[in-house]
Amino acid sequence: MSKSPSASNAAISGRLLAALKDEDSLRPLGKRRRLFGAWLRRRPLWCAWQVTYRCNFRCRMCPYWRKSAEAEVQPSLEDFRLGSSKLSTFGSILISLAGGEPTVRGDLLDIIRIVSRHHFTFMTTNGYLVDRNLARELFRAGLWGASVSIDFADAARHDASRGRQGAFDRAAAALEYLCAERTASHQRVNLMATLMHDNLDDMEGLLKLAANAGANFMVQPYSAMKMGDKSFLPPRESAGRLTELHNRHKNFLSNRVFLEKIGEYLDGGVKGCAAGRAFFNIDTYMKIAICVENRARPVASLRDDPPERILRKLREGAKGNDCARCWYNCRGEVESLGSIRGLIHALPIYLTDSFKNNPSRVQKG
Repeated sequence: MSKSPSASNAAISGRLLAALKDEDSLRPLGKRRRLFGAWLRRRPLWCAWQVTYRCNFRCRMCPYWRKSAEAEVQPSLEDFRLGSSKLSTFGSILISLAGGEPTVRGDLLDIIRIVSRHHFTFMTTNGYLVDRNLARELFRAGLWGASVSIDFADAARHDASRGRQGAFDRAAAALEYLCAERTASHQRVNLMATLMHDNLDDMEGLLKLAANAGANFMVQPYSAMKMGDKSFLPPRESAGRLTELHNRHKNFLSNRVFLEKIGEYLDGGVKGCAAGRAFFNIDTYMKIAICVENRARPVASLRDDPPERILRKLREGAKGNDCARCWYNCRGEVESLGSIRGLIHALPIYLTDSFKNNPSRVQKG
């Protein structure tokens, strides 16, 4: 008589937890070793895990808030326990808790505690719901890094772009709260800007805003894949302007190789996408796709499939992937590790505890 899926999953979860009972492998240094081991074995290093599609903003360049039916589907805490344990067989992974807006989930702290047991947990937020207390609890729960999305140095323009009055002020406050409430030197805070057609001139102002708060700065080029609207694409001079800013601002954390290829992305696309090999996506149904834009074509189920099948199906999905239409962080930053220059630029980020900017602002204890 065959076992039920739930019984099989429980058995898998139990075996994985038992195999990983050595607490040293779950501490920061141990996680770094496991991440490096995954890189050596050519396992995926980055995963975007959609915790919800609900959102309290109405951003002009994002369609997720319009999908009300999908917004009602959310993974359970048991889904995160089982899924995180399965993924730990690949090694420790950089996992971005994405959305939607993650902070609308009342159990977000529990999710972070679960995922952070084995992995490096990151979160991108619009900052609207982040007060000082939540910032403190996020890091105590094990959050490795937080990014606050701000696209314009001017408050009125940012509010209009995000469809929410007060969005800029709340995001700027969240950035300061998160910087002030870090409890360990490996915890990082970024200001994340979506580079579009009308905000290239705002990048230096945002770099300074981040530096004043004690945060790093990262940029992500808009992609027309989400909405099919090319009017938001950034100007072709973006790569040169951004690399020049990278030279002058110590808190500009984006990989230089990633920045240099923005021009190639805008001129026809960056070939050789590593989706399915170096990174992948998990949607709110626990379906696994080689990337977020392929979530309508999943290759496996994190809830139902064993780890070895997930890895095999990801590799199979990667073989037929010839897409060159995006240059998201989840792609470009990870793929930059494949070159010697990119790896050299990235090593201080992944292998040290020092902040690139204002390390004195980190609280101990």
